[in-house]
Amino acid sequence: MIDGTVGNPPEAYFALIKPLIDAARGFLEKGEALATIAFVGNLGTGKTMQILLDSESEESKDRSAMALRMAAEMLAADFVFVVMEVWGLPKDKMPRMDVIIDKYGSISACPFRVDMASFVLETRYGVWAAQCEIRLKGLSKKKRTISEPEFTFFKEVEGRFSRFLPQPTSADGPATLH
Repeated sequence: MIDGTVGNPPEAYFALIKPLIDAARGFLEKGEALATIAFVGNLGTGKTMQILLDSESEESKDRSAMALRMAAEMLAADFVFVVMEVWGLPKDKMPRMDVIIDKYGSISACPFRVDMASFVLETRYGVWAAQCEIRLKGLSKKKRTISEPEFTFFKEVEGRFSRFLPQPTSADGPATLH
């Protein structure tokens, strides 16, 4: 795949994450908050772990990232799926993102920010990411919903909440995904 390609992850992974996306939507539609959680797993063994992530401070973010790396190593994981509620910008404001961040200091301080559900699937073959705007459901002031996520493929990503999987021990690295 080429970076920026839009499309769902491979079926083996999508079959695992689709019920998790549906559960996230269900929580929002019941008026509940979306928990920041990661699912770490190994397709070969069928073993998975859930890790609640704490993003309240820089230190707690570092501890959460370390816990994810440790779980991934322990399971010899081949995927990590992270679900979190984030702030983003509406599509019409995205071209001005750098100007907005310069003016307000962050997206969280921006008056244009919108609540988003973020879904990131890291595999040995790359990363699929999607963000869906969280909207009110009907006339409710508490119940919210999201549309079906539209995933985009990236060969590599950077940041604290990335590169969780243990490096392959084979000199050849991971097999090609078709």
